[in-house]
Amino acid sequence: MKKHPLALGGLTLLLGTLFFASIIWGEVNLSFSELWAGLRHTDSISQSIVWNIRLPRTLVAMAVGAALSISGLMMQAYFKNPLASPGLLGVSTGGALGAVLYIGFGSNLFGMWGLPGASIIGAFIATLLVLSLSEIGLGTQRLLLAGIALNALLGAATSFVLSLSISSFERSGQILFWLLGSLDDRTWEHVWMSLPIVILLAFLIAPMGAPMNLLSLGESGAQTLGVNVRRFRWQMIILSTVLTALATAVAGVVGFIGLIVPHILRLLLGPDHKRLIPCCLIGGAAFLLGCDLVSRVLNVGLRVGVITSLIGGPFFLWLLQKRTV
Repeated sequence: MKKHPLALGGLTLLLGTLFFASIIWGEVNLSFSELWAGLRHTDSISQSIVWNIRLPRTLVAMAVGAALSISGLMMQAYFKNPLASPGLLGVSTGGALGAVLYIGFGSNLFGMWGLPGASIIGAFIATLLVLSLSEIGLGTQRLLLAGIALNALLGAATSFVLSLSISSFERSGQILFWLLGSLDDRTWEHVWMSLPIVILLAFLIAPMGAPMNLLSLGESGAQTLGVNVRRFRWQMIILSTVLTALATAVAGVVGFIGLIVPHILRLLLGPDHKRLIPCCLIGGAAFLLGCDLVSRVLNVGLRVGVITSLIGGPFFLWLLQKRTV
């Protein structure tokens, strides 16, 4: 019973440590005096690094990590499968295709809001397509198969658009940058675009732990205990889609966070979603912040999406080997 407060406190401490490290470490390391001068606006160079570069990037990383982690937890509860992830329904792939189409053909039609908007629209269209393919009955097996098929089709469409844009070095570079997933050049606009919405949705998700626990007993059992199963499953799908689309909109395709973080925390804390929800939010933020910090400290050109994939791929294979599904 004491695992939860200890885990919550440990994750909060880890997140605070990584937050502090993310502000002072990077291509240019800051001393404590430089950090303090930057925060107080008494040194123009330190101020620019802290307020215009490090702090927005750090806050966006926390928002994206938390969003993807809690989305993964909801998808795993929905499918009753610890290997489920937000990309299962094609949300990330749909968001990527929307962004790629905008880069390839939309130019700068709607300014800086055009690219995130196109990504969010693509993610929602992908989810609606999966639900329509499953005949809106939300049968788990049909929904899984529809998601796998749609992921393949959307991936092929993305590759096709990339091939059409290959003659334009600038556009093809932007597309590859987006598909790799990155937190470079994040600004306060990206912070306001993501962080407040993630915080708001986190408050909406917090009370959902109890019905998620009941849903794990089976649909008939949850219905008997007062859960409107159909409505609740729709709520999980919509919230997960919004969070994943939002994360993709501000950081590109960043994979495996929704698989790794909820699964590790479930192994440590057990299956109680009332405990897992706050821990996943903090753990996801800390995980992506740590991966981004590694990418900056190494300074060898690795994008954060590549680092999460390098960690997530072997982790996924390990799960298969241990037969944990």
